[in-house]
Amino acid sequence: MKLLLATRSTHKLREIRAILRDEPEIELVDLNAAAVPVSGDEDLIEAFDTFEANAVAKAIYFHRKTGLPTAADDSGIVVDALGGAPGVRSKRFAPVRDGVAGEARDRENLEHLLRRLSTVTLAERTARYVCVVALVTDQDHEPGIFRGTVEGLILGHPQGKGGFGYDPVFYHRGLGRTFAEFAPEEKDAVSHRGIAFRELTRHFSEVREGS
Repeated sequence: MKLLLATRSTHKLREIRAILRDEPEIELVDLNAAAVPVSGDEDLIEAFDTFEANAVAKAIYFHRKTGLPTAADDSGIVVDALGGAPGVRSKRFAPVRDGVAGEARDRENLEHLLRRLSTVTLAERTARYVCVVALVTDQDHEPGIFRGTVEGLILGHPQGKGGFGYDPVFYHRGLGRTFAEFAPEEKDAVSHRGIAFRELTRHFSEVREGS
């Protein structure tokens, strides 16, 4: 079965491909391979207030473009001291500046988060990464929803060179390191995205066993 991975993020694609590498019956297809050109409309898809609604909207959009079974995720960091922010606005958290995108935008988002938390003690910097994956295989059926969450703390300064986004300040208390200090396979084993996409693989296994 072909499965379209509905993301333009090279970081996400790498992680998802690694997480799903043991699913030989699934042929993973990215948007470039599916010949889906970049459109300004894509900036308007994630307009909702929940990870679930954004993931479903994205999966439906790209399923309609390609006709392929489509998995789309919406993910972000939820900080208790900020009332749940950045949440669904994690990749658009910092004030918008023209011409700033990609890794530069990631840095601005991270720095904006640290400024917002500058007077908050470490003990009060509880947070969680959330990933919701929506699976659309047929427009006539309800999308499948798979959720992954991992708890941590937001440090006062970045640590580590790996990962992306908020990983350098997201401290996994159980393992005593930030996500940016993990090797990729270590992060995939415990991350919110790893949990959510492994739930997706379990769904595929159950479908195969029931067919």
